[in-house]
Amino acid sequence: MTRPGPARRVRKVFTTRRGGFSAPPYDSFNLATHVGDDPRAVARNRRRLAAALDLDPRDLVWMEQTHSARVAVVGSRRADPVPGVDALVTATPGLALVVLVADCVPVLLCDEAAGVVAAAHAGRRGARDGIIPATVAAMERLGARPGRMHALLGPAASGARYEVPAEMAADVEAHLPGSRTRTAAGTPGLDLRAGILRQLHGLGVAGLDSLPACTISDPALFSHRREGVTGRQAGVVALTG
Repeated sequence: MTRPGPARRVRKVFTTRRGGFSAPPYDSFNLATHVGDDPRAVARNRRRLAAALDLDPRDLVWMEQTHSARVAVVGSRRADPVPGVDALVTATPGLALVVLVADCVPVLLCDEAAGVVAAAHAGRRGARDGIIPATVAAMERLGARPGRMHALLGPAASGARYEVPAEMAADVEAHLPGSRTRTAAGTPGLDLRAGILRQLHGLGVAGLDSLPACTISDPALFSHRREGVTGRQAGVVALTG
């Protein structure tokens, strides 16, 4: 049996919509290339993100997210986003894994002792279909252990504002227990962060934290539900030493 090496320092960051170069309706720190924003503005925003993290822009690893339960393990820089996945896992120091959201739940995970980190995009479909267990399993294959893991959930649509049809709420609840709720208006809703936290606890993940900000109600955050055409903020996790 191998023993984990010295713990590596892990950095977890969530961005807001402020401080970038994009024009409305993407104002201003949009980091997504697929939403119709000026590619030059997005490129400037991505360079600013890398500089703020003291990284080369080539160290940022992106995904072409599809609301799936597919996970990719990456070990080196990539010129293009990883296609068709909704979670990235790495044990390579210096790589920064990026998840883009505008209501879905960004989940950043790490096992510092094993030197393994992950970034997952947990929207309604992906969370329902098991993106989080798949991500934890991929981390375990690289030597991580749930009992040493920490998970941080970022800003997302809150249960108070995320209204869905009753049938949809029941379906998600059947696959992700703890996620069905009532909105502030008394209608059927989903609190995906609550369901994901319960799921992570059931998987044995030891450290659990969740930021309370609601993308739908907070104007400092992008929200597809609130705005329709809009940008995307990011969650970033990296092994930095």
